[in-house]
Amino acid sequence: MGSGSTGLQDQPRGAVRRQVERLVREIAKFGAVGGAGLLVNLLVFNLVRNVTHLQVVRASVIATVVAIVFNYIGFRYFTYRDRDKGGRTREMALFLLFSAAGLLIENGVLYAATYGFHWDSPLQSNIFKFLGIGLGTLFRFWSYRTWVFRALPAGEAVAGAESILEQAEQGQRINR
Repeated sequence: MGSGSTGLQDQPRGAVRRQVERLVREIAKFGAVGGAGLLVNLLVFNLVRNVTHLQVVRASVIATVVAIVFNYIGFRYFTYRDRDKGGRTREMALFLLFSAAGLLIENGVLYAATYGFHWDSPLQSNIFKFLGIGLGTLFRFWSYRTWVFRALPAGEAVAGAESILEQAEQGQRINR
């Protein structure tokens, strides 16, 4: 026969490519929500710090909590809307646990800069707040996708897609 491909060797490459594309889309969505959360975090931080004159780390913790609430809504209903929705209590508990760990990472960096090195000008505070957010975000991305917003098992995903198709077909039959 000819030297053409049977397609069997192309299948693993195609599967890997789809997984990489799926991961890139997930990272982009996570980044979009996270970018908006970053703006919320920094705006609330500077607003609270300037209006209330709270200490830097206290203002940062308040801002982080506001951003955590904002991010949960974005992650659940945009980034991970196709993920397992069962066990919302478990999901929320894990989200809060990993968010609290991210809060400690984020504000630990700011605390060390402010009280350890006395870098507490508004510019320095924002730089270290931003750095802390970055480190906390790396941790959150890993923990949220691994433990909080878990992918549906393949069988459940197929069954869910089939039920959606069946409902669509039934809707078309009714409309005819």
